[in-house]
Amino acid sequence: MGLRINDVVPDLTLNTDQGTFSLHDFIGDSWTILFSHPKDFTPVCTTEFGAVAQLAEEWKKRGTKVIGLSVDGVEEHKAWKRDIESFSGATATFPIIADDSLVVSKALDMLPANAYLPDGRTAADSASVRVVFIISPDKKLQLSMTYPMSVGRNFAEVLRALDALQATYSKPIATPANWVHGQDVIVALSLNDEQAKTKFGNIDIKLPYLRTTKMPY
Repeated sequence: MGLRINDVVPDLTLNTDQGTFSLHDFIGDSWTILFSHPKDFTPVCTTEFGAVAQLAEEWKKRGTKVIGLSVDGVEEHKAWKRDIESFSGATATFPIIADDSLVVSKALDMLPANAYLPDGRTAADSASVRVVFIISPDKKLQLSMTYPMSVGRNFAEVLRALDALQATYSKPIATPANWVHGQDVIVALSLNDEQAKTKFGNIDIKLPYLRTTKMPY
């Protein structure tokens, strides 16, 4: 059984370019985004790591830590960061997990248990290590996205999804299609109309099962 939404992520020991620590210790009481890559010094991955570095202030505003993973070693990560920073014009302050043993990728269900890295391997040998995990402060997986190697990730969508998760976390609301921060939200069906009005004030009953209200803060 792989990692599913609302599962507690395993407390793995992570070897990174910024030292060794446990995943749970890294998360602490923060929201966390873990994004993974099949190999250092590859073109799409370099643009993605650069995009994450450029969004440092956005992660900070949302009280969110970011951590990368790539299936190479610590020294490769340190050298690759210089390329990332040169390309993006931003400092990559986040750690990158060195997963050349594939232990983390397998534990997080990114690769099958029998996966291995052949001599002279290419990124194609670890292609499925292309995910984004958003993890809540209680160490539970809240969202996962998996991408093919040919499609660069849209970190504007990652930010939008993070905003939606934080807005709805432990609240009886949901977000509609294409929602962005500040727009109206959907009232959960666990509340009847009177309960919803008591909790949120005005509600807009568009359909008996589709009721919206102003985003609570």
